[in-house]
This record gives sequence, structure tokens and C-alpha cells, in this order.
Amino acid sequence: MTQSKTDPRVLRTRKLIMDSFIELSGEKEFKDITIKDLTTEAMINRATFYYHFEDIYDLLEKVLSEVLLVNLNYDFYENEELNEEAFVRIFKSITDFQKSLSSRCHRGYEETIARIIRDQLEVVFYKMLLKQRKIKEDESLRMTAVVLSWGIYGASVEWSSRSHQVSPEAFIQSVVPYLLSGINH
Repeated sequence: MTQSKTDPRVLRTRKLIMDSFIELSGEKEFKDITIKDLTTEAMINRATFYYHFEDIYDLLEKVLSEVLLVNLNYDFYENEELNEEAFVRIFKSITDFQKSLSSRCHRGYEETIARIIRDQLEVVFYKMLLKQRKIKEDESLRMTAVVLSWGIYGASVEWSSRSHQVSPEAFIQSVVPYLLSGINH
């Protein structure tokens, strides 16, 4: 009998593996975590791990994506307009996410992390833009979401490189009027 990927037992096992990965990443660097470490920590066998994830990189990507979605409070943004408060909250979520990662030592995986952040931001911005324009789909809005996702990600990197001289909120608030004037016209 094949189990569905939405079966509660399958979801619990997937979460157990992801939680075990998060636990291990607090103890050692990503490059040092093995499948054996994960299966031992989660008390599962290798086949169970590979049922849920292609490899350890797939696990890294899925964990980071889910943690970021929780940080972004995805459900909130699905029903929110793209205004100053939304930009500030999104930017703060991204900078908090990046700070939490730096303490987990994911050196060498910056490109993966950057892509995950940009991809998730693109989805959030696109849904917010569609809702604001009250339309189903639009390629120019999709491209606007791409530009916003890269821009917000880039701004978060810039904020981080300045050693946090100002709060993330103050940093992004200075540019939000320019972003909004472009979006609203």
C-alpha cells in the first residue's frame, strides 16, 4: 500500500527529519552532517529518508524554504496589500532569517540560501500584486515581483554588510516611498 505525501504519518515523519536536521545543524556545520547522522537522530532508516528527500541538499533547501515561509508569515501576506507596513515586515523577516542562519554556520551555501529567499519573496510579492490589481495573472506583475524580490534580498545583504548600523525597519523605510510610487503608477 502506497502512502500519500499528505498522509499525517508521512507529514510527521517528514517534520521529524527536518527537525533532526535543524537540531544537528546547531551542533555541526552542514558539510559535516551525514545521512547516517540524520537517520540516527530521527530514528529512521535510510529508505525512509530517501522517500522524503532526494539527498541532503534537497533537505537543506526544503528546511530553509519552510523556515523562511514561517518567518514571512506567508498566510498574512496572501491577504495583505503591498504598502509600507508590508515592505517593512517582509524586510524585517528576511533580515531575521539571515541572522538566524549566520549562527547556524551555513558557509558555502550562500547561493542556495539567496535563491531560496528570492524565490519565496517572488511568490509573496506576486500574490500581493495580483490581489492589489484584482487580476488573475499578468506577466508584467510577475517581472515586477522578480525585481522586488532581488531588490529586497539585495537590500538585506547591504544592511547586513553595514554591520547593522541602523535597524532593518529604519533601513528599508527610507526607500519604501520610492518603491510604492513606482508600484502605484
